[in-house]
Amino acid sequence: MINIEVSPNQRNEWQRSFEMIGRFSGVGVALLMVDQNELFVPDISVNLSDEVLIKAVACCAEKHLCRDSVQVSHYPHYANSQATDAKLTQDGYCLLPINWPSQALFGYLYLVVLANEPDEDGITDALHLLALCRASIERDLAAIYRQYRLENRSNDISVSQSREISLQLFIDSLKEHVWIKDPSGRYIVVNKSVEAAWSRPKAEIINHTDEELFDSRLAKEFIQSDQESIIRGVQVTAGECEGLDIDDVSSWLETTKVPVVSDDGELTGIIGITRNISSHKAAQEQLEMAANVFENSVEGVLITDAKGDIVEVHGAFTDITGYSREEVLGKNPRIFSSGRHNKAFFRSLWQSLLSTGKWYGEIWNRRKSGAIFPEQLTISSMYDDEDQVRYFVAVFADISAQKQSEEELERLVYHDPLTQLPNRMTLSAQLAQELHHAQREQTELALIFIDVDLFKHINDSYGHVAGDTILVDLAKRLSKQLEGQGSLARLGSDEFVALLPHIESRDRVSLMVSLLREVFEAPFVLDDDVIVRLTASMGVALYPGDGDSADTLLRNADAAMHRAKLNGRNNYAFYTQSLTLESVEHLKLQSALHSAITNNAFHLVYQPKLDFSTGETVGFEALLRWVDPLIGNISPAIFIPVAEKIGVICNIGLWVLNSAARQGIEWLKQGKRFGRISVNVAGPQLQDAGFFDEVKTVLEQTGLPPECLELEVTESCMMSDPKAVIKLLKKLGDLGVELSVDDFGTGYSSLNYLKRLPIDKLKIDQSFVRDIPHDANNTAISKAIIALGHALNLTVIAEGVETLEQAEFLRQSGCDEAQGYLYSKPLLPSELNKFLG
Repeated sequence: MINIEVSPNQRNEWQRSFEMIGRFSGVGVALLMVDQNELFVPDISVNLSDEVLIKAVACCAEKHLCRDSVQVSHYPHYANSQATDAKLTQDGYCLLPINWPSQALFGYLYLVVLANEPDEDGITDALHLLALCRASIERDLAAIYRQYRLENRSNDISVSQSREISLQLFIDSLKEHVWIKDPSGRYIVVNKSVEAAWSRPKAEIINHTDEELFDSRLAKEFIQSDQESIIRGVQVTAGECEGLDIDDVSSWLETTKVPVVSDDGELTGIIGITRNISSHKAAQEQLEMAANVFENSVEGVLITDAKGDIVEVHGAFTDITGYSREEVLGKNPRIFSSGRHNKAFFRSLWQSLLSTGKWYGEIWNRRKSGAIFPEQLTISSMYDDEDQVRYFVAVFADISAQKQSEEELERLVYHDPLTQLPNRMTLSAQLAQELHHAQREQTELALIFIDVDLFKHINDSYGHVAGDTILVDLAKRLSKQLEGQGSLARLGSDEFVALLPHIESRDRVSLMVSLLREVFEAPFVLDDDVIVRLTASMGVALYPGDGDSADTLLRNADAAMHRAKLNGRNNYAFYTQSLTLESVEHLKLQSALHSAITNNAFHLVYQPKLDFSTGETVGFEALLRWVDPLIGNISPAIFIPVAEKIGVICNIGLWVLNSAARQGIEWLKQGKRFGRISVNVAGPQLQDAGFFDEVKTVLEQTGLPPECLELEVTESCMMSDPKAVIKLLKKLGDLGVELSVDDFGTGYSSLNYLKRLPIDKLKIDQSFVRDIPHDANNTAISKAIIALGHALNLTVIAEGVETLEQAEFLRQSGCDEAQGYLYSKPLLPSELNKFLG
């Protein structure tokens, strides 16, 4: 754009003109100038707020884009096409372009109607004045341009005929294509290179337009780039293309255009220069080829400047480190430090690098994920012409696989050769390390000492080869039970030790003992189809209660194992007697769960759900209760997690679904309206491939209409395998079953998946309801969940509503439904008549 400063006095005159227009009722006016970055900046404004000026800038930008895209034949026609009348748009504003004499854009005049009921005559007068104001400003710009040229003009030397000839000789000596067009778009000067490249003599080019010389598509492209140069008022690069140069040689060509402006600021023509950039393109392709070699390398490449800041990365850098290029540029390679190397290591590295220009060796670094890995690293110094270090180039490869092979050799030293399990030496080292972690993090760990009962009889009866076969099989079974939860070691003969770090609860230890004992329920089969059954005695020791050293824990676990043998073998014991009693209770609970369904120990109670606006019952939630004849009433919070751990939750869930469906049919037969019965679905049920068929079968066998059933799923269960859950829920939704998200806000759900779930309802967890409206955090969370639910067109229900204050807050916040002790506790079906329609 033309960069000529407008004086403050001139601006003041324009300001007064705008103020005169602004006196008309309900009208605002502004002058928006285009800067060197082609951005529009408000310069003068009357009666306009910042908000309106922002809209004005947007209007100018949009108008400018449309102006740039106009395609016409010649520049005079183009200029006339921009002579827009001062008329209001449908949006109530008028936008008039202001040009320098050369048709380069200076800016826009913006008028907007602000009043709701404007004076039509006044608006017409304002638009007329706006047009006059534009004409006046363009005259002022012409005078400003002339004055600028007078002040900056060098000595005026008239150009003689010989000088004109010298200009032709000058451009003819250039191998670039040089040409000049007049304002009408006709060629008036061309050099010899143009004649050769276009295969036309000068007489066939001079005084002709692009439309007369080229096909319509190419002519429009040339005219469009001319117009861009005129509008911007500066030199522009029209673009790169592949075409024919002199002697019909296929080449890459680049065209640059610049407008020619007279001392009066009038456009006198366009100068164009086209140059052959084939050599530049070839160099660029070579650089791209080199970059591709880097990028496709199986090794990572990192380049730093002399200060050590990363300037570029290539090859397998991202695959190896996990960092993207953008994440590391400008940073120091210290971000990869693993912490494994001391200062002396790096001092030696830098001494070698600065003295010899190279360092080679192994180093441990850290990936973005935090994982530490070994790499083979070569660092080289790159020098400039003055023999000063300019760059450091590091090429590295991940040698984790190589290290794993080395570790395999070490395995022969630290592992039992028969079972491939860690041996006593490895267990001692691992236990010492885990004790250190447990002491630092203040967590617990457990040792389970396992001794096979009477294993000597196996060796005596079937031989040591058969005994070894059984031990290998036993090691595999025990390891499978411990997978992901602990580690197993063989101390020798028939003795094994299981190490359980990071014990979250002592129930987990009891559960793991139960799982390990299950290993011995299946018989061991020898090669000659001989079936052998084994039992084991186990002893458990816990840190820190039963010892704070590896030797002490092993000794106490061994003592507990021997106590189990004294109690009759095929048993287990905790080193502390109280833990033994507690574990027995846990096993009783597991045993009772297995027989609870067949013994008809379960029953359902129902809690009503009410509509906030009408107070009417919209459904019931079926809640499971268990009364064991020996243990008594057991809370679902206790037995549901145990049922999930021992794998009976799916059977219990199917029983609940059947029972609820039968109750719904009974109510329907009695002519009672109950809305929907909601049944909670556990995570393992969602992961069961046959769950959809089970729901469909229950509905078909009981006759319960799908629209009378609602399934409640916790958000944490849905996020375990979102894609599979979405597919399952869609099938259930297509069946007609209503779906809701239970305990919403307590998990880590993805909103991206949530919006894709075919759900109908969100349930606010009672932990958020409990302290409202007094807890600011819970009130904010509850409001957010309600707003989110409604934004997704979901019904929102709150559970655990116990006070009138909670109910009133939720109702005013837009919650749709509620359930809780304020309305009713969970009741037997015979106690629900007042809630049934």
